[in-house]
Amino acid sequence: MEEQENRLDREIFCCPICLDLLKDPVTTGCGHSYCKSCINTHWDNGDGRGSYSCPQCRQTFTPRPLLVKNTMLADLVEELKKTGLQTAPAGHCYAGPEDVACDVCTGRKLKALKSCLDCLASYCEKHLQPHLQSPPFKKHKLVEPSEKLQENICSRHDEVMKMFCRTDQQCICYLCSVEEHKDHDTVSAAAERTERQREVGLRRQTIQQRVQDREKDVKLLQQQEEAVNGSADEAVEDSEKIFTKLIRLLEKRSSDVKQQIRSQQETEVSLVRELQQRLEQEISELKRKDQDLKQLSDTEDHNQFLHNYPSLSPLSESTHSSSIRIRPLRTFEDVTAAVSQSQRPELTS
Repeated sequence: MEEQENRLDREIFCCPICLDLLKDPVTTGCGHSYCKSCINTHWDNGDGRGSYSCPQCRQTFTPRPLLVKNTMLADLVEELKKTGLQTAPAGHCYAGPEDVACDVCTGRKLKALKSCLDCLASYCEKHLQPHLQSPPFKKHKLVEPSEKLQENICSRHDEVMKMFCRTDQQCICYLCSVEEHKDHDTVSAAAERTERQREVGLRRQTIQQRVQDREKDVKLLQQQEEAVNGSADEAVEDSEKIFTKLIRLLEKRSSDVKQQIRSQQETEVSLVRELQQRLEQEISELKRKDQDLKQLSDTEDHNQFLHNYPSLSPLSESTHSSSIRIRPLRTFEDVTAAVSQSQRPELTS
């Protein structure tokens, strides 16, 4: 219960911008309170169009409001400081060098929870709330935190690029589509994403089918290896039965025959394993490409998706199943037959 009360105190008496206890608190016309320095800095860094908005509810004020210190709130904050109230809620995670920082936080910034493709800004959990609660923001496209939001801005018109020129294969803004690209084949970035997403899906299906085919081929080669080894073992066994009758007279010949069989066995197995290795390498490549396509498919940012799409490497030529030849299982019987013929003169002499 006490923890809930402290959390409530923090929510009421902490500045929504710096997330610290209010310092020199002022209240805007919409009723939200901020540190005087925080709200002034926020407005000083605005778009310069003469209108000023509340960072929480986005109510606009024209001209810039004259901010007056909220003395009652300031007195309450001073009392809270005396009680030792923590200024930062537990679990707040500050942004590190590799993290995307919240664009609204001042001072030490918190790690961003989401980035907005419409606002082109990133927000921590606290500053994300208007997008989750306020109807005007609920239609905005939220994606995982990204440092590449500015890549969505047209360098010529300083507008968000929501169009795609199929003629020039590039993302453009609306003004580009009615000016230098007016006679080109243009569609919305979302529509182009939908079309290419479908192509990615088809390519993934092709890759997955090829993976299944190659896995079947590998299994077939494993069976072939077992058959070759079994045939070789059987040939060795039969040969040894014959050569035991010749004792020392045929010991050298027996050794030569076994060496011949093993050499042929090694050659056959080597060929099988070489082809098996090629197929396994192809499977690894296909799985890697499938993972790249999955990562591309999961990209929420249309422009980032379209930017990365042309960099996909084409699929390498497939090792067709017809190139895998299963040799007859009677591979070594010709050697056994020759041995049988050679023993007869020796045994009858």
